[in-house]
Amino acid sequence: MPKMKTHSGAKKRFGFTASGKVKFKKAKMRHILEKRPKSMKRKARATGYMAEGDARHIRVLMPTG
Repeated sequence: MPKMKTHSGAKKRFGFTASGKVKFKKAKMRHILEKRPKSMKRKARATGYMAEGDARHIRVLMPTG
């Protein structure tokens, strides 16, 4: 039986917490930040945690997590 492969794009974008939740970096923090509200930038700094329904798809792509 061959080894299961981890999806290369998924391993760069997602990680797992100790309890098994899927964590990700929030969007819209790369460029053109001066026109964005300060409150939006502050909220986007925090780590996001994926909803359980969406997290199932990520666990298929990353079987080691």
